[in-house]
Amino acid sequence: MNVLMIGSEALPFAKSGGLGDVLGALPKELKKQGAEVAVILPLYETVHEKYKKKMVRIAEFETQLAWRKKYVGLLKLVHEGVDFYFIDNQEYFNREKYYGYFDDGERFSYFCKACMDVIPLLAMKPDILHCSEWQTALIPVYLRTIYRNAQGYENIKTVFTIHNIEYQGQYDLRLLTDMFGIDKRDQSVLDYQGCINLTKGAIATCDLLTTVSPSYAQEIQYLFYGKGLDSIIKENAYKLRGILNGIDQNLFNPKKDPNLTAKYDAKTVEGGKALNKAAIQRELGLNEDENIVIVSMVTRLVEHKGIDLVIEAFDAMMQENIQFILLGAGDQQYEYFFREKERAYPKRVCFYRGYSEGLANKIYAGSDLFLMPSISEPCGLSQMIAAKYGTIPIVRETGGLKDSIEAFNPETGKGNGVTFKQVNWCDMLGAIQRAIGIYNDPVNHKKIINNALKSDFSWKKGAKEYLTLYNELYL
Repeated sequence: MNVLMIGSEALPFAKSGGLGDVLGALPKELKKQGAEVAVILPLYETVHEKYKKKMVRIAEFETQLAWRKKYVGLLKLVHEGVDFYFIDNQEYFNREKYYGYFDDGERFSYFCKACMDVIPLLAMKPDILHCSEWQTALIPVYLRTIYRNAQGYENIKTVFTIHNIEYQGQYDLRLLTDMFGIDKRDQSVLDYQGCINLTKGAIATCDLLTTVSPSYAQEIQYLFYGKGLDSIIKENAYKLRGILNGIDQNLFNPKKDPNLTAKYDAKTVEGGKALNKAAIQRELGLNEDENIVIVSMVTRLVEHKGIDLVIEAFDAMMQENIQFILLGAGDQQYEYFFREKERAYPKRVCFYRGYSEGLANKIYAGSDLFLMPSISEPCGLSQMIAAKYGTIPIVRETGGLKDSIEAFNPETGKGNGVTFKQVNWCDMLGAIQRAIGIYNDPVNHKKIINNALKSDFSWKKGAKEYLTLYNELYL
């Protein structure tokens, strides 16, 4: 089975969120399990020079995007046994950020068109085009429209994965032909509720639709979670599957992590976490106290992450014997709130605005409890990383949080975290208090940490499920 994965980011070349982690780890596991896999990415200016120096230029040509002819450079790099291809165009990708520009629609329609045109130039002939998120949503659309009668594309199947349905790629219908190069006779493919919706187009035209957890696959068929696409998803539910994301457990491993003050494993977790706890307290200006409980969050500060629940519960939460660490950035009103609370609770609260991979790992290792009260969470990786670092996840039972974290039961000793169900700050506070109770009980604390460390969040199972789905398309 030849699989070509197409995305807008992948570690170690580009990452802004979970998509980068997925496309960095899943291809390696698919290859281990027998598939031939390659990945195509944009060649961003921000890709590290050490990788650019190793790339080999395969081809240069022009692609036709609507009325425009645009340069395409195709480069290749073999990284950890996987072929990575890069689409080079400085006009579109020589920028400081990956997204957030006025011409993102044109940038990524160009990327999709270029990807389609380079298929005959690749070392393998793909059986499957596996696309992720709205930035690659035009791939299945183009295959069904522009390339439907093109030689060499006849037997290719498409898989489209929704990582977060909040981001859909919506544009004015007047751009259909001019920007996206879609003939008006095919307008119905992209037209949804009076505008172009790229994700809708991919849902309608792909051969198989997946999401990043089984629970999220069910949730997005309902109005509350579907963000306006619930009806089209219901229409296509026959081809919808949910496969839980994994993490690279070799990368997120406290025994090997170079960022940590002290490395540790299951046998040395108690001493290792104590040293990392003291180190993060010193680094972030908190009181150095081994007996206080550190509750942390590493998150974007946006509504669906449950930030309003934290705000409502904050002062009541701080009545407990805890310190609170938040690493993240986002909506201005949220940033202002946590900056004010940092002043209100000196040496007990730290708000670090921004993101640092190294600091995030130090926080995972040095914290005792990790809070994820998401309103919606397609999969989530932070709860998995926290568990692998021996930090108890506290999560709301939604999406991938529900599928990856099992509530700890003191009677059976089973469970790798603490959960709550309702979108309610009192329920969240109760979960935090239960987690503090477990932390203060040496027997149960040891059990839950061992359970968390033993959790299997590898890509082994997920990759096997994807391979089964790929093969189903050719039965």
